[in-house]
Amino acid sequence: MERLTFFSYPSCTSCRKTKKWLNANHISFDERHLFRETPTEAELMRILELTTEGLDEVLATRSEAFKGLHVNIDEMMLFDVIQLLTKEPRLLRRPILTDGEKLVIGHNEDALKNLVSKKQDLKMSM
Repeated sequence: MERLTFFSYPSCTSCRKTKKWLNANHISFDERHLFRETPTEAELMRILELTTEGLDEVLATRSEAFKGLHVNIDEMMLFDVIQLLTKEPRLLRRPILTDGEKLVIGHNEDALKNLVSKKQDLKMSM
């Protein structure tokens, strides 16, 4: 299991809440600014593999960036969508938190607790 990677944006309320929760619970993580250190194509593919709802889970469909698109995502090839997301990370919901095996998108304390408990169980067994 990898160290937690936290893709965030400082002015995002959900990102600030999640970061506060992680710090309050003494959880170590590598933070990456979503717009400056955009996930690579390989990272985005892995994130999509970890979703339960595919693109619907990661796309910020209520964002102005998404509404301003003049393409139909549903008609695009996956490769093209991945390239679009690396060029336009504002299309991604945030925050994104992953350990390479589990994924949490958005501020969801129950999901965070589940992700963290798995990591803590592993540490205790070592």
